[in-house]
Amino acid sequence: MKEKPVKISRAVGSGVIRGKQPVILILLIAALVMMSGTALVFGQKANSGGDGVRTLYLIRHGQYNHEDKRDPDIGKALVPLGIAQARLVAARLRSLPVEMSSLHSSTMTRARETALVIGEQFPDLELQQSRLLRECTPATWREDIMNLLDEGEAEECEEQLEKAFAEFFVPSPDETRHDIIVCHGNVIRYFVTKVLHVDSHAWLTMAIGNCSLTVVRIKPDGAMKLLLYGDVGHLPPNMQTGLYNKTGPLVVPEH
Repeated sequence: MKEKPVKISRAVGSGVIRGKQPVILILLIAALVMMSGTALVFGQKANSGGDGVRTLYLIRHGQYNHEDKRDPDIGKALVPLGIAQARLVAARLRSLPVEMSSLHSSTMTRARETALVIGEQFPDLELQQSRLLRECTPATWREDIMNLLDEGEAEECEEQLEKAFAEFFVPSPDETRHDIIVCHGNVIRYFVTKVLHVDSHAWLTMAIGNCSLTVVRIKPDGAMKLLLYGDVGHLPPNMQTGLYNKTGPLVVPEH
């Protein structure tokens, strides 16, 4: 908010200047300086967390049909558990005291369907898909993983993810934004290494669950802060997948 200039009445100014009370003039000037300084500090606080800040909500897709051998743009759809996971993370996003600005997803079926479920809670947002957010495998220190990749596959993946990072992890200097991005485990972990300025080969040292929530805040000057990583607090333990590789039955226990 723009600070209004402080006006001094002509009567007060004239009385002081006529020399009867120089102490009052000094005190008045000191008070004005203190008011100005306070307004400046308050203004800096407001700007540091207000206009121009972009917050990204990165969500790994829900549990999907791993047995489906079809192309991931056609098959490998969400299973009922994955749909339930998506509804719960959508409810968590909906409960936040912010207005979401956009909804993006990978073009792969499991991410697209997760985003569509989330989008039911945000009917004003049109889903935007990007091939830059597709799952791939970047280089890692683990030789067993690298031995599974074709020649040049890791380099191609990193080139894709670098383009995605350059497109989505940018400041929003004109307005505060809250953007939802539904993508994949490898993709999110690679992004996190970039946010933290650590070796990108470290991405596989992090676990990440299905429909987990990772939050990154980007200031107008481009500085980034990781607020949350892989949070699954919105999912009951027997609905958490991708972390323990085991889930409990979604039924009422027998007595």
